[in-house]
Amino acid sequence: MSGETAGKDAWVQIHAVLLSPEQRSGKVPNNTRAVPLEMWVHGFLLNDSARVGDEVEVETAIGRVVRGKLCNCSPAYTHTYGRTLPELAELGRHFSVLKNTLQ
Repeated sequence: MSGETAGKDAWVQIHAVLLSPEQRSGKVPNNTRAVPLEMWVHGFLLNDSARVGDEVEVETAIGRVVRGKLCNCSPAYTHTYGRTLPELAELGRHFSVLKNTLQ
C-alpha cells in the first residue's frame, strides 16, 4: 500500500508502538515481554493530507484523537467470528419451529 495518499476526514488506519520490549512489565510472560505492545486504530484523518508511512492524527468513531503512522487508506474489516458451530446453526431451526408452534 506504499504511495497511497489520503485527504482530511478520510477513513484510515494508523499503527503505533506503545511500549518497546524494554518498557514492558516484568509481570507479563517472557514471550509477551519479548515483543513491543502495538496498536492499530481506524479513524478519520485530521491532517490535510498524508501518505502511507507519515505520522498523522486521527479522530476515532468515539471522538478520541490518536497519533500514529498511517498504514492503510480506506481499510477493510477482515475479521470473522470463525467457523460456524453446528450446535449454534441448529438453534435457528429450533427457534423457527417454536415460533410457528406459538402462533
